[in-house]
Amino acid sequence: MLQRLGKKGWVVVALIFSATAINYLDRQLIGLLKPALEVRFGWNEVDFSRIVMAFTASYALGLLISGRFLDRAGTRIGYLVSVLVWSIASAFHALARSVGGFMTARILLGLGEAGNFPAGIKVIAEHFKVTHRGLVTGIFNAGTSVGVVLALFITPLLMSRYGWESVFWMTGLLGIGWSILWLAYYPKESSMVDDKSLERSLISAQQTIQESENKMMSFRELFAKRTTWAYVTGKLFIDPIFWFFLFWLPSYFSSTFKIDLSRPSPELMIIYVSTTLGSVFGGYFSSRLISRGMPALRARKMALLIFACIELSILSARYITDVWGAVLLISVAVAVHQAWATNIFTMATDLFNKENVSSVVGIGGMAGAIGGIAFPAFVGYLLEAYRQQGNITAGYNLIFTICGCTYLFAWLIIHLLTRKVKPDTDL
Repeated sequence: MLQRLGKKGWVVVALIFSATAINYLDRQLIGLLKPALEVRFGWNEVDFSRIVMAFTASYALGLLISGRFLDRAGTRIGYLVSVLVWSIASAFHALARSVGGFMTARILLGLGEAGNFPAGIKVIAEHFKVTHRGLVTGIFNAGTSVGVVLALFITPLLMSRYGWESVFWMTGLLGIGWSILWLAYYPKESSMVDDKSLERSLISAQQTIQESENKMMSFRELFAKRTTWAYVTGKLFIDPIFWFFLFWLPSYFSSTFKIDLSRPSPELMIIYVSTTLGSVFGGYFSSRLISRGMPALRARKMALLIFACIELSILSARYITDVWGAVLLISVAVAVHQAWATNIFTMATDLFNKENVSSVVGIGGMAGAIGGIAFPAFVGYLLEAYRQQGNITAGYNLIFTICGCTYLFAWLIIHLLTRKVKPDTDL
């Protein structure tokens, strides 16, 4: 399957993967630099929370705006504008000297970074056959974890040698460098390669599914479609779980297993690296099902169901007493999450054509961001209540249980919303 992407296809994969890695590298910096910036500018927790909320709110709004903008402007210009905006915003952090200055920089960063996933998924819809999209989306989505790991290495290295400002200058320059490569190497023509008869028949069937969407649709039309709500469900309920894994796992390991977070943690490194493997495998798995003759939508839903069932393993976290047992269990959980996320992204390309896919991805992304605002508030309240009782580990175990069951709940809604979708019906 890999060799069928062709040289042009691999260029596109490399471009969207690297953009995603830079995207997540940029957004992680403020958290990693938090201790140094608190000392430098005298921030308190309320100040920092305002800076974080400024990004989250603008990111949610930006997803809705950028999805529409990309469907109108096209990927070549739309992706370029998105990366340039977030690169300039990242560099602007180095000039900020007040809470208001950092909030302004984070708002611009959120608006720019919101374009990455709508743009990347639109690129995949335009350049890759349905039998390749799962794997390509997996590689594209793996850039998220690669960006996080890079941030863990690069931030302390640059900050110790050149100061905190250098970290933001560096990420700004990375984005500008990417923009130059994008203009130079992004192909104007589709990267699709010649297919055998089986794949051609699969593509033909998939195009039939999308026939009713052969024009750019209004938001009202998109919100009236069951398939839009199926995609929204997969993002609204599941995206917040990834943010929980991303931001609360260090605290979980610190409070439960007494890990010293002032030093590099191999336990956390292993967990975050596992998300890369899950992302790529999740895309490969559904693509493999399709290449064997299974209809695209059925293959994505089959993959989602299997991953949802595997995710139930996190319910056994309450019985883990060894740190490496917890690392193994949670590594599986976050890897499976990324496998799920990859197939949700790819499902959008199966159900909507290139004229509308960015808008749908933007709508779903906004829903996930809204969930990402609400769920942390619930997590914080719950953990504080258990902390008052002197048993915060029990609070984490309850949250793990909720997370583990949510995937099956979301899958059931997705299945009910798409069960009547057939190649010869109007979506």
